[in-house]
Amino acid sequence: MLKTFPIGGVHPPENKITADIPIEYLPVPESVIIPVSQHIGSPANPVVNKGDSIKAGQLIAAGKGFVSANIHSSVSGKINKIDIAPDSYGFKQTSIFIDVEGDEWVETINRSKEIENDIKLSPEEIVKRCFESGIVGLGGATFPSHVKLTVPSGKKCEVLIINGVECEPFLTSDHRLMLEKGEEMIIGVSILMKALNVEKALIGIENNKPDAISHIRKIASACKGISVHALKVKYPQGAEKQLIKALTGREVPSGRLPLDVGAVVHNVGTSFAVYEAVQKNKPLFERVVTITGKHLSKPGNYMVRTGTSLAKLIEAAGGLPEDTGKIINGGPMMGKAVGNTNIPVVKGMSGVVIVPAGESQRVEIKPCIRCAKCVSVCPIRLEPYLLMSVSEKGLFERAEKERITDCMECGSCSFTCPAGRPLLDYIRLGKTNVIKMARQRNLK
Repeated sequence: MLKTFPIGGVHPPENKITADIPIEYLPVPESVIIPVSQHIGSPANPVVNKGDSIKAGQLIAAGKGFVSANIHSSVSGKINKIDIAPDSYGFKQTSIFIDVEGDEWVETINRSKEIENDIKLSPEEIVKRCFESGIVGLGGATFPSHVKLTVPSGKKCEVLIINGVECEPFLTSDHRLMLEKGEEMIIGVSILMKALNVEKALIGIENNKPDAISHIRKIASACKGISVHALKVKYPQGAEKQLIKALTGREVPSGRLPLDVGAVVHNVGTSFAVYEAVQKNKPLFERVVTITGKHLSKPGNYMVRTGTSLAKLIEAAGGLPEDTGKIINGGPMMGKAVGNTNIPVVKGMSGVVIVPAGESQRVEIKPCIRCAKCVSVCPIRLEPYLLMSVSEKGLFERAEKERITDCMECGSCSFTCPAGRPLLDYIRLGKTNVIKMARQRNLK
């Protein structure tokens, strides 16, 4: 019987349109806009100035503090300016504008295609290299990877879990990465195991990717301590707490972290980025992005330099269909709609979904009938109808008491609601206010 998490979950249509389309390298653009914050934590500080000549892979903004990440140029050329610009979600932040000239990389990057198996760096050197290379979680959370690899005193990591689930509908960037860069990814897993000083790694892949399961299992069979596990198809299995429960049976308590149950979770894309950083000395400045949609003429999986305009990616996919109703940064369940295409591709952008107008309209909102479907599908035992109600009324103290900050914003509640109520929208509103309220309380 296939493993899965036991509480809640839904089965949205998969729509994996691009699953069989190989990764294509998007041409280097004429210019890029690179935000200095592409991660959870403090924004990086620019270390370049207007007029500076730079190369691809060069540090352009240094991480500030422990929970932060370095930012590197994805192109060679000249700094046009450092100014405020919309990021991938439309929020304005400090960004570095670069005019592209050629494609010259820093000399320290090993650009050979030969796979490097021998891991020469010590655990401490691996963690340092991940920080220097700006590695963050590429599953969407963008948490700085060096922080996850730094186990605090008194705690111990017993198992490394690699997330190859990709349960969001439409997205296939991780799937293609496993098929085309599987050997490098597995070496990345071994590097992460060495950094964490663990002897066991579990790779979880949903059963709708049999080719990836077979391919990765064959490669991993030659590696001590690494095993591949096929999982039942159920959303949101890719959430780290649900994945830990599915693979180990351990449950991460409310308000606690995976390390509290002896686990550390990394995405397959992160594993590949770690391989490139440690074995090739290549900073993170490009990633695989799925661009897809039912009416898109050329959907695909593209290796894209960070800072590339979303408009360039859409152009490569054949342009926006005439009936486009919404552009979603991310998958349709957890992604967010963007207002224009003049935003940059960043480290955390795993996919873009072009939704037809006929499918992008909200249904009529009807009164809640207390059917409890939203409660039955919540994977962390919350009461979404109640959280929406108290958030709508501004009762944020009550929302905090009802554990609104535990919500992972998976959207299962909104997906299943027969009354079309915007449960997740109001939960996000309430969650933001509760977090703000807690911060103000802690400052007193």
